[in-house]
Formats: sequence, C-alpha cells, structure tokens
Amino acid sequence: MNKNLVLVESPSKAKTINKYLGKDYIVEATVGHIRNLPKSKLGVDIENNFDPQYVTIRGKGDLIKKIKSLASKSKKIFIATDPDREGEAIAQDIADILGNTPPEIIFRVLFNEITKTGVKKAMEAPRSIDYHLVSSQRARRVMDRIIGYQISPFLWKAIIEKSGSSALSAGRVQSVALKLICDREEEIDKFKTTEYWSVWAIFSTDKGETFKAKLFSVDQKEIKIARESTNAINSDKYTYLNDEGTALEVYNKIKDKDNFFISNIAKRKTKRNPSPPFITSSLQAEASRKLRMRPKQTMMIAQKLYEGIDVGKDGTVGLITYMRTDSTRLSEEIVSDARNFIVSNYGDKYIPSSPNKFDKKKANVQDAHEAIRPTSIKYTPEFVKPYLDKKSFSVYELVWKRFIACQMSQAEMEVTVIEIKADEFLFKAFGSAILFNGFLQVYEETVEVKENSADKDEERNEIIPAGLEKNDNLQLKELTKTQHFTKPPARFTESSLIKELENKGIGRPSTYAMIVSTIQDRKYVDMVERKLIPTNLGKDVNVILVKNFPEIINTDFTANMEAELDQIAQGENEYVKVLNDFYGPFAISLKRVENNIEKIICDKCGGEMIIKVGRFGKFLACSNYPDCSNIKSFKQMADQNQEPEYTGETCEKCGSRTVFREGKFGRFIGCEKYPDCDYVKTITLGVDCPKCKEGQVVERKSKRKKIFYGCSRFPECDFVSWYRPINEKCPNNDSQYMEQKYSVKKGKYLKCPVCGEEVIKEEELTEE
Repeated sequence: MNKNLVLVESPSKAKTINKYLGKDYIVEATVGHIRNLPKSKLGVDIENNFDPQYVTIRGKGDLIKKIKSLASKSKKIFIATDPDREGEAIAQDIADILGNTPPEIIFRVLFNEITKTGVKKAMEAPRSIDYHLVSSQRARRVMDRIIGYQISPFLWKAIIEKSGSSALSAGRVQSVALKLICDREEEIDKFKTTEYWSVWAIFSTDKGETFKAKLFSVDQKEIKIARESTNAINSDKYTYLNDEGTALEVYNKIKDKDNFFISNIAKRKTKRNPSPPFITSSLQAEASRKLRMRPKQTMMIAQKLYEGIDVGKDGTVGLITYMRTDSTRLSEEIVSDARNFIVSNYGDKYIPSSPNKFDKKKANVQDAHEAIRPTSIKYTPEFVKPYLDKKSFSVYELVWKRFIACQMSQAEMEVTVIEIKADEFLFKAFGSAILFNGFLQVYEETVEVKENSADKDEERNEIIPAGLEKNDNLQLKELTKTQHFTKPPARFTESSLIKELENKGIGRPSTYAMIVSTIQDRKYVDMVERKLIPTNLGKDVNVILVKNFPEIINTDFTANMEAELDQIAQGENEYVKVLNDFYGPFAISLKRVENNIEKIICDKCGGEMIIKVGRFGKFLACSNYPDCSNIKSFKQMADQNQEPEYTGETCEKCGSRTVFREGKFGRFIGCEKYPDCDYVKTITLGVDCPKCKEGQVVERKSKRKKIFYGCSRFPECDFVSWYRPINEKCPNNDSQYMEQKYSVKKGKYLKCPVCGEEVIKEEELTEE
C-alpha cells in the first residue's frame, strides 16, 4: 500500500512530525532551499520581466532524486516547509521539480506549532501553494541579487586602494543598517559636551526619617541644562547651573537655610499594562538585554524549541510556536488555557474581566500566524527544565513568562511628589509604590540602559517616609553639589539596532539576526562591550554608497520596497511592476557611477586593470591579457599608511584614545600611545569558552597567518580550535557546543567535536 509523503525543511522537525503521523506517512527533510540563483553570474533576465534563473544547489542532487522517487510511489504529497514566504518559495521549488506529478495530489500544509494537536489540525486543513507569497519572495530575492551583484564590483574598485579587501559587499538592507550605525557615530563625533551641576539635599523629619530631594527651581525658575543654542544669560524662564561658580553660589545660599517645610504633596494613581507576547524582534531584543544573547544565537535556540525537544514520557514535542512572526495575535484556545492557569496559580484578581488583546501598530504586520508562545500550558518552565540545557531553558522561560503575563491584570502604582521650600528655593522628591503588582508578579520587560542619560540620579525613585503632611517642617541634614557632563547619543547595541530597523519598516522577522551578523562578518562593524562601532572600512563603504547611490541606500527607499513586497504578498501589486519601479532609478544611478569611477591602471602597460575571479578568490588582472600578464592581489593595492582606526573608547590606564590593531595573533584593541602605554584588550566573539566556562572565545592567527580560535584567558586556559565554536548543543548531548565547518558539497555545516554528529546548516540565500 502506498504511503503519504510529507516534506519539511529540518531533519529534526521531520523526526518529531513522523512520530505524530504514524506508519502511513514518510517524512523527508529538504534541509532548507533546494534551488538558488547561480553564484557565478547575475542569474536574472532583466530584459525578460526579471525572470530568475534558478539552479539546483550543489550537493542537493541526490536529495532531489530521492524526493522524486518517494513522490512517484506516494498516494498524496504534503509540502510542509516553514509557514513563511521563504517556506512558500521552497514549496514552489519542490512542486516544480515534481513536474510530472499530478497536481491534484500535491498539498501545502502549515505547521505553526510542532505538537500532536498542531500537526493534526494542519493536516486536516491543506491548501494550495500561495502564488502571491511566492512572488513576493522571488521579488525580494531578485531585488537583493541585482543590488548586491551590480553594486559590489563597483565597491571593490572604489575602495580597493583603501582596504585591499576583496570581501566587500553591498545589500539593500545591510547597507542601510550600516548607514544607521555610521550616522549615529557621526552624531557622537560632532557632539559637544556641556558642563552642568545639580544640587541634592537629604532632609530629616521630626521622627528622624530621611529622604533625598533635588533642587528643582530658584525664584520659580526651573533648573535646566544649557545647550549650545540656549541663551543661558538673562533668562526669565530658567535657572542654569553651568559652572562650579554658579553652583557654589546657590549651594552657599541654601546651606545656611533653616526654614525648610513641605509646601505640597501630590499623589496620583497610575496603571501599567503588560507587554504584548513576543514577536521575532522583541524576543531578540529582550534576550539580548536580559540574557546577553546575540540575536543569531537566540534564533538558533528558538528554532530548536519550535522543532521539538524530548520531554520524557511525552516524547519529542515542539515547545513554542513558529518563531519568525511580527503578529501579536493569540488563539482563543491558548488564551482560555492561560486565564485558567492564572486563576489557579495567582487568583481571580490577577485576570482582567476580558482577555487582553494587542492591536497591530503598523500596517505592514503579517498576520499569517500567532505570536511566539508556548504550545501548551502543560509545559511550564519547571516541567521542561530537566530536559533543556541552561541557555535553551532561559529562552523558553522568557517566552513562557511573557506570554502568561500578557494575559494578566494591570499593575497599579501610586506616584508621590513632595515639594520642599525654603524662601526662593524649591526641592522635589519623587517616589512610587506598587499598590497591586498584577502582571509584575510574573514578568517585567527590561528597558535598554540609557547610557547617555544626563543624570542617572534623576531616574531613581526615592523611598519616601509614610505619614508626611503639608506644612511639616524638615531639617537639612546634608547638601551636595555634583558636576555632570552631557553625553552623546548612545551607540547601537544589536537589540536597539533591530528595534530601529523594525520601527523604520526595514527588513522582516526572518532577516533581522542575519542583517546584524552580516555587517560584522564583513568587518564593517566591530562589537566592543556590546556596542556596534563602525570600522574605518565600514565608514569608507558607507561614504561611497551614500555618495553614489543616495536613492538606494536610504531608509525611505528600503521601507517603501518592503511595503511593495508586502503588497505583492497580499495580491495588491505585481512582481514585474514592483521590480520595474525599482530598477528604473537604480539603473540610472548605476550608469552615472560607472561613467565617473576612476579606472585602475596597469603599472606595466597602461591598460585598465579589471576584477577577475580565480580558484583563490578575486584578483586584479590587466585587460590587455595575453599581451600583458600583470596581476595583483587586492592586498598589494592597499594603502599601507592608513589612519589609525579609533574605537571611540578611552584607555583604562592613561585615558588616551584606543585604536584597533592587527597583531600576529589577530585583531585587538590597544592604546594609541603605545609603546608608552601598553594597555591592550581582546575582541571576543561573544561565545563562552567551552573548556573553562570563564573566558570568551577570541579569533587568533597562527604564525602562518591561519585563523584559529582560543580562550581569552590563555595561558590559564589552553582551549584551541581550528573551527569556529558555535553555541549549539550536540543533538546527541555529547557536547555543549558544535564546530562550524564547510565543504563544497555540504556548504556550511556544524559538527560535534566529540561524536562527529553533523547538522547541515542551510546557506544564507538572501543578500540583504
């Protein structure tokens, strides 16, 4: 008897689903995409309606033969690739390679959660492949290929004498992300520091209780920070304490006062709403802030939690719903289960009268599937903890608590403001108290630390003694004046950059983590103490792209393109029209730039040097070959006298600026005054040392310039690896990390250093 064939992307997902479907089904994994645009050429017929010329990915030939063979013997074929546009495109590729198979036996199913119930529901509601979603993915892929393929060679020529690098690339979204980081760095460079002072007092009540208050106004003129454009002299509205002399004058007048009293007490009650359940960007941002995880690592862990975890007697089960989503929608069934759980564990007062709903804030939200949530209330963090490693548990607990909290009651707060007067001086003390904790019983969202806050003391809430009343006399116990300096805008972190991209409508849930990692892999950006700092190369690339392609490398263009791609997905626009709208202005810009670019001249015959690709990568060759056989590496063309690449930070030893340096063991940070100052700091990869658990893995170079990886605590810890360690647990639990490897046949893949188990990692196909 013929069986039914189910095709998914992931081998681990295949195992989980096969268990639920039983013996009448064969579940096979495609391991991601099976077709891609060719690497050696553009692969898009621009003159023929932008027809993409897909080819089979190297190494997938045997797999395709197997799928065809299984399909020819199957009663029905269910294509269950991921429930997003990328998955829909893979589904279409599968349908295309099964060209001789009767279309009436091919079905598309969406597994939003890998549970027995979720799989059953999906199999009972098959549909046909959504052509609009496929067209949207194809348009994105073609647009990114055109930009990347046609701008990158220009970039190589334009910057070759500065970097000597052949690994440069441009992309529709990655270039905009780089621009945001460079623009922020420019703001920081231009920022002018302003000095200002604050005055704080500690007051005592008749009962001996104390609290702290800040000087708020003098002669009814509120104290403000004088910015560059502010006329701080002869102001009728504000008081400015811009120098020590002015602050000391005020301080001396206050310290002799003995008539302080409470002139007013204001109390107000406020309510605070719970945060919505996670979407992709908010999960990545919160995991970065709370767990100090990089977005890429968060998504790898979330993928495992979605595809299935062995939880003892229940077997393998998906613990969370699909993790690439920008919708906060929740099913009525899971909300009902959550409300029952809240009542049972916290009481009736912790649930609102009706379920909390979270409206779409942006028009471009894709509502194909739910927010990221637990698949079942049964799987509490306590239940699953024995079956998860530490990092996987941390991510799951985050998802669980955020989901439960989103259906709980508001928190009720009381804010108190105490005003204290003595003649012309007015102090204010701020305090807050929680009257009812509501959702805070379970979860509180982490706020990005405001490192550029002018005065951190202003953000603190004082504990104010109970029983204070208006006109109560107070004693001045202590008076302090403090010098401050305004700070420039904060550099982006990975989480704040993702938030900025999302707010501007740039990129999609499936691309955020990849965008952030790409600009670092290209050496355009360094991450130092979790801050993203553009390198000199990154700044050069940004200047060239913005100068020559201002219509393309800007947030409005990229956001508009995202909107048009969404319109294709919704059937409101057409593939060819959107690409024509894009390519017309792009082609004009490209032609103008090509005519203006300075040619690289051969130093032997005077001909033009052109870029060629050989077995060892890109190089420069004379266009008069074979009459002239002059060739040069990109490195030979580099300017060896580059300006120092400053980090924007100061030396912890002498206070001078720090710079990026290249040593015999790789890239590191050092003081600009070396050798007078020998301060150095390693640049880590953000991966804990697998051996000692204390250090961080850093990239080093051997004497022969070969890259390897070692512990930052060397020689105390002697961990080394020729392969990049990745924070992913071995499927057989033999190792807490995997090693990233590459082969022509397999592409990028992970291998356990202990048991040798391999996990094929699909190549990043988008060029954003």
